[in-house]
Amino acid sequence: MEQYLQSTRIIDYNTSIIKDKAAMLSDHMNSELDIVKSCFEFVRDSIKHSWDFKINVVTCNASDVLTHQTGFCYAKSHLLASLLRANNIPTGFCYQRLSVGIEGPPFCLHGLNAVFLQKYGWLRIDARGNKPGVTASFNPPIEQLAFLPNSEDEITFPEIWPEPLPIVIDALNKFKTIEELYMNLPDIEIIKPNTNDQNE
Repeated sequence: MEQYLQSTRIIDYNTSIIKDKAAMLSDHMNSELDIVKSCFEFVRDSIKHSWDFKINVVTCNASDVLTHQTGFCYAKSHLLASLLRANNIPTGFCYQRLSVGIEGPPFCLHGLNAVFLQKYGWLRIDARGNKPGVTASFNPPIEQLAFLPNSEDEITFPEIWPEPLPIVIDALNKFKTIEELYMNLPDIEIIKPNTNDQNE
């Protein structure tokens, strides 16, 4: 579990701003579940999704997300991981491949988290921020995510990464406006088996 507890350049919970907020969010909490819920709901509800609110700053590092109070889904997942790891709760990164629109191409990655709970094990949580048609919550042992794949070109990847994917970090560092990022959202194509192959 150590790799899911590390402070890194992106998940920089050794900074004073993250330490202070993590301590505040866990103050007077009686259980691990209470701490996770407190951190989750803070990031979901208090950190504005940059595209939803048209806040034109692209954040990446957890401390920058907290400073500017905004981020895309990926950046919000970096902050949530940082706050939870600061409270000694193992947290990783998960991704979905979803349509940018209602259905069909183009597609993009959507970033969320998985947290390891002593009572339940790994549970995916999505703090991207609720809006009409999007209702994510912390409701263990049930995973209530913001989105569910609804076509063969969409998927919830099963992996739980200890660090954000490099393709995500590259995009957040390369594009300086939310419009540029939105037009160049990271994507990973799903490799489908060739149905024409015949077993001999």
